[in-house]
Amino acid sequence: MQTVEKIGQQAKQASQIVSQLSLADRNEILKAMATALTANQSTIIAANQEDLANAQDLTGPMKNRLTLDAQTIAGIAESLAAVADLADPLAGPYENWDHPTGFKIIKKTVPLGVVAMVYEARPNVTVDAAALTFKSGNAVILRGGKEAIHSNIALAMVLRQVLVDHNLDPDIIQLIEDTSHESVNELLHMRQYIDVLIPRGSGKFIDFVVTNATVPVIETGAGNTHIFVDESADQDQALEVIHNAKTQKPAVCNSAEKLLIHQAIAAEFLPKIADKLIAAGVELRGDEAVCALDSRIKLATAADWDTEYNDLIMAIKVISDTAEAISWVNTHTTHHSETILSQNPANVASFMNLVDAAVVYQNVSSRFTDGFEFGFGAEIGISTQKLHARGPMGLPALTTIKYEVFGDGQIRQ
Repeated sequence: MQTVEKIGQQAKQASQIVSQLSLADRNEILKAMATALTANQSTIIAANQEDLANAQDLTGPMKNRLTLDAQTIAGIAESLAAVADLADPLAGPYENWDHPTGFKIIKKTVPLGVVAMVYEARPNVTVDAAALTFKSGNAVILRGGKEAIHSNIALAMVLRQVLVDHNLDPDIIQLIEDTSHESVNELLHMRQYIDVLIPRGSGKFIDFVVTNATVPVIETGAGNTHIFVDESADQDQALEVIHNAKTQKPAVCNSAEKLLIHQAIAAEFLPKIADKLIAAGVELRGDEAVCALDSRIKLATAADWDTEYNDLIMAIKVISDTAEAISWVNTHTTHHSETILSQNPANVASFMNLVDAAVVYQNVSSRFTDGFEFGFGAEIGISTQKLHARGPMGLPALTTIKYEVFGDGQIRQ
């Protein structure tokens, strides 16, 4: 097993190779990788079965995210091939202008260099990250969680073999097989090799990375996502949006975790939404006002309001007005996705303008916070910070700029 430092050194060297590949070469290799994943699905599924056998402590939704079968692999391969059809994020035309002394300045788009991905029990991220970093001309270091290690090794081997088959350095894509905490700690401090690190996982995991890393980090993913049902909401529509946002895929960061209901409609609306969510297997927790209205709902703790469940659990609170809803959301948000269900233009405008989140919705399920759904073709993650990138990050988020200056002996007076 190679050391983390050695992997960093190899990635830095390989980044010089991948950055010089033509668009045609990058696309050809991506399509070959998609074909190779399908061709090797039996090996990948066997490795995944080993991970599933060891995943007794994972919740049902998290096990679903870990599972790879023929249909899942076909979908991953299809998504990988689709990356080849996306526009080149490195292509011009570039901005350019002439300095008064005669030299030319070109603002060029270039790869970041070496991207490190640290993530938990999500083997699809192994392929997604490799595809997107490769398309944007970067080398990548992948460090997945122990729950998916056998799956990740199998997937990485397939992708690396395609690079070898095309006479390229396989270290353009590398996987850290050491799943100890020490390997993460070392990765977080390799500024000499890594240009940016992107964590994906639970809020607690992302907070650890952000707090401890000296490598530049793009904070992503944690989703303590709220839905506020205003008194003017179309209640039939609200029932469907909330049900979808909570139950369609509960283990993802854009799944709704908290429900705020205006006090004017709470007595009428709460039993209807509780019936719908409980029928879908959702465990409901609420404040005292909620529990007084529906005895099926157990009292929430203080910790509930800041917990990203990633499971079929939802906490509900009665809110006095839109101003209180905005204040509550801004106090407990992870700055991911927040929703107002309302037909009142003034309330919607206040919520949209004042809620501090990467994506704010009116009358739309938060499950749409996704690079594919936003028309980017793919995403490397969903940034919840404000610098460099925010919201779903497509290929352009994996690039930076370089100023190239061409002159003829000019000196500054």
